[in-house]
Amino acid sequence: MKMSYIENRKKWEEDFTFYIKVNVRFSETDLFGHLNNTIPFVYFEQARIEFLKSIGFMQHWIKNNSDIIPVVADLQCDFLHQIYFDQTLKIYVKPESAGRSSVDLHYRGVNEDGRTVLTGRGTMVQISKGSGKSHPWSEEEKQLLMRKENSTLLK
Repeated sequence: MKMSYIENRKKWEEDFTFYIKVNVRFSETDLFGHLNNTIPFVYFEQARIEFLKSIGFMQHWIKNNSDIIPVVADLQCDFLHQIYFDQTLKIYVKPESAGRSSVDLHYRGVNEDGRTVLTGRGTMVQISKGSGKSHPWSEEEKQLLMRKENSTLLK
């Protein structure tokens, strides 16, 4: 399956370093025994939050006096293989590109056999709570967001 946001799948997969592990719960499966199609978005959110915490962004956004918050502008998921109850997945996340106030994040779900079972991408925008308008990244924030050393692994 070819995804429009992936040019070279092998290289794309190799560029991921940050991940969290999730276990597929029974309540996340449907009548046919496989992962419900809404659940990967929850996994993406978990991975995205942990990634943003690892680089210090979430801690800033959740302060009472902070006017800046992140919002998801769009999100998509492509299912490559079936996912079942009690499987453990690694959900990878990486920033693919950053704009003035946005970042395009890519996601990769890998099963215990090392097989990519789902992929995804989404745009997150930093906005002002007060005005609702986009708030630009500082040069330091942009560099921190896009640096290649963002390789913390959560187990």
